[in-house]
Amino acid sequence: MTALCLPLAACGGGVVPRGNYAPPPAGPPASAFMKQGPLMGSDARALTQMFGQPRLDIRETTVRKLQFANGRCILDAYLYAPARGKEPVVTHVDARSPVGADVDPAACASALQGK
Repeated sequence: MTALCLPLAACGGGVVPRGNYAPPPAGPPASAFMKQGPLMGSDARALTQMFGQPRLDIRETTVRKLQFANGRCILDAYLYAPARGKEPVVTHVDARSPVGADVDPAACASALQGK
C-alpha cells in the first residue's frame, strides 16, 4: 500500500501554506464610478417621460437595461439600485449610431427628445 502512495506524494498534491487569511477590503461604492451627465441618477420613469416607451426593457438580478432608439441613434441606459430597497437609477449610458459607431450620449439624448 505504501508503494502506491509514494508516486502521488511526489507530485506535491496542491499543499496550501498556512497563514492568516484576511479577505480583501471592500471596493469603492458604485457611485464612485458614476460618470457625470444629464441622465445619471435618473430613474426609469424619468427616462420614459423624456424618451417614450423603451425599445428594450431587460431586467436581471442587479441591473435593468433600457434601450431607446429613433433611427438616428440608439441609447442604452443601465440602472442599478444605489442601496437595497431603493429605486434603480442610471449609472452608465452607451450611445451609438444605427450602424454601430459610438456617438456622444448627450447628443443622442437630445436627438431622442427631438423625435
